Amino acid sequence: MGWFDDNNDAYNQVQNDQPDHEGKFSHELIAGGASFMAMKVFEDQQRKEGKVVNHQFAKELLAGIAGGEVDKLCETKGADYVDRERAKHEAKQRAERMYDEHYGGDDQYDPNQREPHGQLGDYNGYSDNNSRW
Repeated sequence: MGWFDDNNDAYNQVQNDQPDHEGKFSHELIAGGASFMAMKVFEDQQRKEGKVVNHQFAKELLAGIAGGEVDKLCETKGADYVDRERAKHEAKQRAERMYDEHYGGDDQYDPNQREPHGQLGDYNGYSDNNSRW
């Protein structure tokens, strides 16, 4: 399995397991879910705008989005400060790995050059029409 599969599975587990507000999710699971959603949000926004960006800028955007997604998950699913910080660090790394796995061979990120990864196309009804930015 690749990074998209692992992080997609983590996202599903974090979103679908109940109850909320219990500190039962590991920082790895939170990071996986956050990095998957960060990649989804990044893809949707960049494709909507049609901008070509260099890889470093794309990764900085992903890191910021991933950090925000970690904060949201930690607030709703329960996590202490240490787990939150670990999850932010790992989510950034995972998002960068997913980006590299799909776009690393290109000169830069160009939404017109390559389709998004198949798992990002229309995830749980969250498509380009529902951009959170």
